Amino acid sequence: MNRRELLALGMIAALPSSVLAQQPARRLGVLSVTAADDAIGQTRSAILVEALGRHGWKEHDNLRIDWRSGAGDRTRIARLADELIALKPDILLAVGTPSVEELRRRTTTVPIVFAVVTDPVNQGFVQNLAHPGGNITGFTDYDGPLAGKWLEMLTQVTPKVSRVSVVYNPATAPFAPLMLRTIEDAARTLHVTVEPAPVHDTASIAALASRQDGGLLILPDFFTMANRVHLLAAIGEARVPAVFWSRTFVEEGGLMSYSTDSAEQLRRAAGYIDRILKGAQAADLPVQNPTKFELAINLKAARALGVTLSPGLLAIANDVIE
Repeated sequence: MNRRELLALGMIAALPSSVLAQQPARRLGVLSVTAADDAIGQTRSAILVEALGRHGWKEHDNLRIDWRSGAGDRTRIARLADELIALKPDILLAVGTPSVEELRRRTTTVPIVFAVVTDPVNQGFVQNLAHPGGNITGFTDYDGPLAGKWLEMLTQVTPKVSRVSVVYNPATAPFAPLMLRTIEDAARTLHVTVEPAPVHDTASIAALASRQDGGLLILPDFFTMANRVHLLAAIGEARVPAVFWSRTFVEEGGLMSYSTDSAEQLRRAAGYIDRILKGAQAADLPVQNPTKFELAINLKAARALGVTLSPGLLAIANDVIE
């Protein structure tokens, strides 16, 4: 660095904050798989804006945020990814695995921070967790034992559950085979029979109502989240116990869930966005696994199903809906 460059840097450092605030706003593109008008999407947007504000990034001030929401539709997510790349953002936030997949196909240079994503290594998003490499890093929503925990919860239901159908959409949950292996391993120990139950549309979701023998395990999948009204209706018709990957299902009538805290992931993602906008490289920021989990149980749903849950399960619940 020559003397002229050093002097220039000194002049910039000496500028008052009021002058720095007049610098052009940075641009953040957000691609989420949930619907923008969905309560979950609105809540997550508010959490992100608040978290960025705590780092000094104010929407409509020094940060322009371009929001795009895929509503669980893979074709729509791909089109929205094209739109965001065309806007030439300084950084991207991808919420959900399909969002990461579509954005990474379109850029290897724009930094991408992800949240609520499963198994980024085996999906090829990053080289490894400690040293992601490339332009992608972020926060996962899953660790290995979690899938086995879901199955174990169903075995603590009376009458006893001996057969479990695992529900997911292969198009939006490419990580499902990983989870199925973990679930099948746990099933041998728990003496439970497990079978996949892929769904693709509302008709296949409605068909779940015929599975009246056993229980249902709903894998993390934004398709099931976007179609949770249909899913909960089918499960209610089948009158079988089900365990979910998000407490949202339990709040809306589902039996129980064991999940990570997605709001916390977005707050942590805001920290990475801040660091990258200030000069850090995504390749140098380690991918972080979840640290907070919550068990939610809906006793009203249990009564409607005619089942009881073990005292041990109820004792460790973070939230019990009466």
